[in-house]
Amino acid sequence: MTLTGRAGLVAALGIVVVLFAPQPGPALAGVCLLLAAGIMVDLVFAGAVRPLRFHRSGERLVRLGQRATVELTVENPGSRRVRGVLRDAWPPSAGAAPRELALDVPAGERRKLVVTLTPTRRGDRESVAVTVRSRGPLGLAARQGNHYSPWSVRVLPPFLSRKHLPSRLARLRELEGQHPALVRGQGTEFDSLREYVIGDDVRSIDWRATARRHDVVVRTWRPERDRRVLIVLDTGRTSAGRVGAAPIPLAGAVADGQGGLLVRPAPRPEPGWPRLDWSMDAALLLAALAARAGDRVDFLAYDRSVRAWLSGASRTELLSSLVNVMAPIEAELVEADAQGMVAAILSRAKRRCLVVLLTDLNGAAMDEGLMPVLPQLSSRHLVLVAGVSDPRVAAMAAGRGTAEEVYDAAAAEHARLERRRITARLRRHGVEVVDAPPDDIAPALADHYLALKAAGRL
Repeated sequence: MTLTGRAGLVAALGIVVVLFAPQPGPALAGVCLLLAAGIMVDLVFAGAVRPLRFHRSGERLVRLGQRATVELTVENPGSRRVRGVLRDAWPPSAGAAPRELALDVPAGERRKLVVTLTPTRRGDRESVAVTVRSRGPLGLAARQGNHYSPWSVRVLPPFLSRKHLPSRLARLRELEGQHPALVRGQGTEFDSLREYVIGDDVRSIDWRATARRHDVVVRTWRPERDRRVLIVLDTGRTSAGRVGAAPIPLAGAVADGQGGLLVRPAPRPEPGWPRLDWSMDAALLLAALAARAGDRVDFLAYDRSVRAWLSGASRTELLSSLVNVMAPIEAELVEADAQGMVAAILSRAKRRCLVVLLTDLNGAAMDEGLMPVLPQLSSRHLVLVAGVSDPRVAAMAAGRGTAEEVYDAAAAEHARLERRRITARLRRHGVEVVDAPPDDIAPALADHYLALKAAGRL
């Protein structure tokens, strides 16, 4: 049972009556009895909420930054009409709106209500409870009850770097020979023969074909296909740090009092995405590009254990499978086990492949974690380490206005030197390195992949 605002108003009016009554005692008793009688009438004639049945339908998947609609069907098998309000409770990050819905279900009928979700975080968002408040005919009191109607919506990564895919695919077509630019190099596949022109590498001359044609002939090459790319996502503590600006301005919605929705300005955005989400965005662009290039793409997420593993997805299903696997992954506030990560990679990649490790180029974490075990990995595979740098560090390094800014600039320069030191050590181990700010990490990683293709190293 719950009392409404109308009951409070009636009680306040009763106090005024008592104050002006010639006999306050009997007047107070009369007001209380009258109010109690009204409340009892409402509770007796209000529709029962416990027998209500609920059924859900609607969207199960939505990209971060987009809206999803979930329909809630309320069935009233009771003998009285249920009038009141309903609240469909979801986690705050689900962005459910409107907060309350008007409910009017005659006996033996059903009504459909629509809730709009505007999620602010990636992952699985599950409904919590459905609360129904059934008011009586006088509006003084209401019956209230909670029901559980399960529904889950998976919020997928938004894949913002998709806009860079057409330009990279055009460069890939040039490398594959669909445009006149063919490449030559060790490890590439033979494509065709053509006449020698000045400037061609003499090592590409095909002497047998030259002897048969009585003219100098050279081989042309195209990038190898059906290579294997293993994308490894570090989900340890360093991936939880937020960098860059919030890439998606999210707007909320509120009820307009007439059953509709009013869009309201977005709340103050959080300070950027976690490094994990930027790394996921870069991984999606690389996976889409590698799949178009004919390479096989596998995915591993690891910190102290395997958080996700995807292997064997076809070219057409790769992106949908990858975003579904990535969606529930969250950064774990533990130090990543580099030795366990390398062991997991080696157990899954028996033949030589390109291992793309998306992690943070943190000096202390790298010195104690990856560096001691890196030779085991680089001796068997081509390793590319990609890290998301914090643009605020570059901004701090440029400050010179006040004494505080000078100290901040000194700390920022020290951090940048540490990052350059780690990059140099990795390259001395034969590891490729991509270090870029959040907005540039995805295209930079794709460009490096294309460069490896063009050089015949993949």
